[in-house]
Amino acid sequence: MERWPNRRPGPDGDPNTDSEIADAKREPSVTAADTGIATARDGATAVTGYTGPAPGTASPVQVSRTGAAIASEGGLAVSGYLAIDRFTLVQQAAPRTPATWPHQVGVLPPRAQSFQHRAEADQLRAAVDGGGTAVLTQVLTGTGGVGKTQLAADYARTAWDSGEVDVLVWISASSRSAITAGYAQAGVEILAADPSDPERAARAFLAWLEPKAEQKPCRWLVVLDDVADPADMRGCWPPTNRHGRVLVTTRRREAALTGAGRRLVTVGLFTPREAAAYFSDVLNAHDRHEPSDQINALATDLGYLPLALAQAVAYIIDADLACTSYREMLADRIRKLADLLPGSGSLPDDQTATVAATWSLSVEHADRLHPVGLARPMLQLCAMLDANGIPEAVLTSEPAVTHLAFHRPHGQQTPAPATAEDSVHALRALHRLSLINHSPATPHQAVRVHQLIQRAAREVLSPSQRDQLADTAADALLSAWPDIERDTNLAQSLRANTLALTQHAAGVQFHVVVYRAGLSLGESGQVAAARDYFQRLAAEAEAHLYPDHAVALIARHNFASWRGRAGDAAGAATALAELLEQMSRVFGPDDPNTLTTGSDLALWRGEAGDAAGAATAFAELLEQLTRMLDPDHPSILSTRANLARWRGEAGDAAGAATAYTELLADQLRVLGPDHPSTLTGRHNVALWRGEAGNAAGAATAYTELLADQLRVLGPDHPDTLGSRHGLAHWRGEAGDAAGAAAAYTELLEQTTRVLGPDHPDALATMANLANWRGAAGDVAGAATTLSELLERMTRVLGPDHPRTLNTRGNIAHWQGVAGDAAGAATTFAGLVEQMTRVLGPDHPDTLGSRHGLAHSRWEAGDVTGGATILAELLGDQLRVLGPDHPDTLGTRATLANWRGLTGDVAGAATTLSELLERMTRVLGPDHPIALATRSALARWQGQKADVDQTVD
Repeated sequence: MERWPNRRPGPDGDPNTDSEIADAKREPSVTAADTGIATARDGATAVTGYTGPAPGTASPVQVSRTGAAIASEGGLAVSGYLAIDRFTLVQQAAPRTPATWPHQVGVLPPRAQSFQHRAEADQLRAAVDGGGTAVLTQVLTGTGGVGKTQLAADYARTAWDSGEVDVLVWISASSRSAITAGYAQAGVEILAADPSDPERAARAFLAWLEPKAEQKPCRWLVVLDDVADPADMRGCWPPTNRHGRVLVTTRRREAALTGAGRRLVTVGLFTPREAAAYFSDVLNAHDRHEPSDQINALATDLGYLPLALAQAVAYIIDADLACTSYREMLADRIRKLADLLPGSGSLPDDQTATVAATWSLSVEHADRLHPVGLARPMLQLCAMLDANGIPEAVLTSEPAVTHLAFHRPHGQQTPAPATAEDSVHALRALHRLSLINHSPATPHQAVRVHQLIQRAAREVLSPSQRDQLADTAADALLSAWPDIERDTNLAQSLRANTLALTQHAAGVQFHVVVYRAGLSLGESGQVAAARDYFQRLAAEAEAHLYPDHAVALIARHNFASWRGRAGDAAGAATALAELLEQMSRVFGPDDPNTLTTGSDLALWRGEAGDAAGAATAFAELLEQLTRMLDPDHPSILSTRANLARWRGEAGDAAGAATAYTELLADQLRVLGPDHPSTLTGRHNVALWRGEAGNAAGAATAYTELLADQLRVLGPDHPDTLGSRHGLAHWRGEAGDAAGAAAAYTELLEQTTRVLGPDHPDALATMANLANWRGAAGDVAGAATTLSELLERMTRVLGPDHPRTLNTRGNIAHWQGVAGDAAGAATTFAGLVEQMTRVLGPDHPDTLGSRHGLAHSRWEAGDVTGGATILAELLGDQLRVLGPDHPDTLGTRATLANWRGLTGDVAGAATTLSELLERMTRVLGPDHPIALATRSALARWQGQKADVDQTVD
């Protein structure tokens, strides 16, 4: 229907108004002639001629000789001139016809080149719940770039091509308006709804999806791709219909997406096989071939992210690069991701965004969630740490919270400080956008983030921002690091995060946390790794700083100490002696660093075998500290403890026990009964009470100490485990070998659980278990356990570590006890040679192995050879250890016994009588060696009396 207001024919038969005619008389006209034919259908408008005023004028237009205008099916045809600003047109649209089935609404994304079939595709097609009921609505979720859209398109294309659906609707659902527009388009096409009212058309389509008894069933599939906000779906979820299916892709993973029978399907990264196959297929399609190891390595470098792999292979092909060259470029920290991927105009598979840009919108969305503005700084902090797992304690520490507070939007004059709770909420915001995986159930690896997301987050930072963020991350790690590492998993995670931080930011390579990570490595039992760690750190410090810099000197100190713990006590002592001279020159003789170096030098001198020299050095150090510090200063107390220990190691066990008892009284007074150092003091008193010969008293003291340690430190504390070790040992020494073996069996299980099977303390516990099994009569069990232990120690500590060598000595001992004296002698001979090379000929362990060799030779029947070796050993012990050392006294007792066994009964009795007097004076009358000597003396005196009586 048309309506022309005030119409009457003009002079040429055109419908002009009076005013137009009057205007035409005053102004020039424009002529449109010889125009063609315009045809209108389906409600369109066809015009032939000229519409509108003359250009640059307000005059009417004269139109002549126009052609025909033909309208059909409700169209409007005009031939001539329309003064558009002077008339009203009401047009009746042509009637619409609903589309017939099968029908597709929207355009599916093209199939990616070399599309890989993935497990998630099978999971989508086998959509049933736990009870076997079909799941009609599925939500594909995952971080940007994992291939959610391609999986959804594959699912939809397969359903369409196989004839499983009658109506397929694909909607790009990045906003509420986009969702409404998609539904409206479906309503227009399928229901012939009015396109001028999108909201009404969308509602009509959703209503049509509702199952209706009288309606012919329609098998439909609605795909909503890239839902940005679950709130956009409020009121827009397609209804449940057994003939219909819904598939949603999104980076979000709120609970709102999985309600009402909807199933969440998490899309992860490519598997290594899928990544390699994809890369190879694309290369092959371009007649390119690369070694499989390089393809696999590049897939690892890119974190198996499908989008990154697609864009990387496109770049490699376009730039004609080899995988090795691309990997070198990717490893270059100076280059940015944007420099290593195609430009926006060269992206493969109709992609619209680069890897970095893919996540930028997600970050913006996360930053708008509660707490506003904290998601981005939290992601930047995560980007400096380990992609494979960050402890939540690091990200909720005080330095991390301070970082968030600094970056909180300053819309208020006085913004509220951030809290640990804000940190957790920021993590949840990032998790909801699939930028990280936040799993509070695994607190030591609570946060995981893809390595390329990390890189993209770092690359937007300025150098100064990155340096500041690195310092914050280092401080956060240090803040979360416990003083005592009771949790080995946490310690491992903190070390991994420290390593990742140093790789992301070279400026923190000498931060305190880097030294803490090295100490943690050694404390976990990886002594050789700690030694190598500090060796590298010392070399880097000297190269980047200067040899006399405090950081370089401290690194060298740590290297020397762990060198000793790794088995090279003599090398540690030599290195510390050189370092002590340098520190005295740089810092002065009374500087704490110098004094600590001197203390460690004395320690490793003792561990290298010079117990008397260590005792002398600690006595001198104590005198120096006494002049400088208060007598109750912790450094003086610890030096007194070291002095007592090395006096005991030098042979004066009773003196050590007395010194430790005096020290304990001062520790109780100064530190209190529950201080860790006081508890350690009680441990030392118990230990040296046993070493002085009072095994039962030592066991009692350990029993009392253990009760307090359980209360103060807990059952898994290393000191508590150490007391259990002492209690088991001295129970065995007091005569209960079976009880000791049982206690060590329980202790080994606990130590392995707490510290790990390869920790030195676990290995030491295993060694003691084997020895007490043998002492309890299970010689075969002892041999089996020691053989297993030797293999483990060789792998963990190395073949030349003192503990490994001692284990070989124990194997030889039980070999002899089992009756194979000749085999034991052969084992001891090889061990003596190795110990002489590794530890030196005068080391106590070397001397002890020579004693074992002599005894085995004797037991094997080589009486002369055994006695000769033992006599030579005694001479060296007198020179190295002194005449009053327990080992020296023990060797003299053995020689005396052998004299008796070879027939010199009188000589044996005389020697043992003299020896017993010395032992009683040095060790005390109740020391086990003195008791054994008294028993042997009685034997030989009895035999001598029998001989004398026979002679008479």
